[in-house]
Amino acid sequence: MTPARAPMIPGPVPAAAPAAGAAVLAATGLAVVHRTRSGPLHAVSGVDLALHERRTLALVGESGSGKSSIAKALLRLPPPTAGTVTLDGTDLATLSPRALRAVRPRLQMVFQDPLSSLNPRRRVRDIVAEPLDAHPGPARDREEREEAVERRLAAVGLPAALFGDRRPHQLSGGQAQRVAIARALAAGPRVLIADEAVSALDVSAQATVLNLLRGLTEEHGLAGLFISHDLGVVRAVSDDVAVLQLGRICERGPTEAVLAAPAHPYTAALLAAVPEPGRPLRDTGLLPADPPSPLAPPSGCRFRTRCPLADARCAAEEPRLREVGQGRAVACHRPLAVGEVTENLI
Repeated sequence: MTPARAPMIPGPVPAAAPAAGAAVLAATGLAVVHRTRSGPLHAVSGVDLALHERRTLALVGESGSGKSSIAKALLRLPPPTAGTVTLDGTDLATLSPRALRAVRPRLQMVFQDPLSSLNPRRRVRDIVAEPLDAHPGPARDREEREEAVERRLAAVGLPAALFGDRRPHQLSGGQAQRVAIARALAAGPRVLIADEAVSALDVSAQATVLNLLRGLTEEHGLAGLFISHDLGVVRAVSDDVAVLQLGRICERGPTEAVLAAPAHPYTAALLAAVPEPGRPLRDTGLLPADPPSPLAPPSGCRFRTRCPLADARCAAEEPRLREVGQGRAVACHRPLAVGEVTENLI
């Protein structure tokens, strides 16, 4: 298990009330199965999630848990193997290719490596203008186009007068990522998905980009999905969190509540792996076994082969997500009591 780093921004996001009203983007029964020479690889199995306006949901989990597969399935890049994805109540699977192209601007993604996601031959102002050219809305003359680009660059703290004529190789990693965010904003999105958007950046650049994402989500009324393995970053940027383990959500709820008192043993183990200044790294308490393969998931609970609390029921019966109060849900036959500290897990 890869240890997560400490938070990059001083202080957590204040706890917010649970989201109300219809979700901007909702997925039900989402499944992604890849065909390989060794057989079907179950990357995502039966995931439900909802993204709400002016709120950010974080997906966390180990490498290979299915986080990026979910992001791509939501965008139909490629379409999920099973399940439905709705945007403002419209099932994306029912749309024709032309109609789907028309809603693409409302679904935008910021990728992990900012430099590889930008065209190295184009100037910054032309990169940001790409969505305006690819999805023209009301007729714009050259002056209106330039004004729109300048507004987007100003929103991410990169004045067009200084950065508009630069090319990606002339930018730092943090600046390049802000250009990628400006390009996404130019499309006028409803949903912004950030897939490990700060993992390739240094500490100071991470703080800048995280603060930017947090502010833009509120200012533009975006529904955000933030994918990360870094619990410190998740605490700083998200309102809610869903913990993914081998393609299934094992726990979800308000970020501060989940990270302060995990109800699933896997979440507790992830938190135990987070280094803290001045204190030795804690034992995660996991059983000495390799993580199971998505090519052959275990029967019952997919975490049971590493869980010190597993019993016969865990092998025979798959746990379902069930409410445990305070807007929280957990998929475990033997969940930890909220606020419980167990010596074998922490």
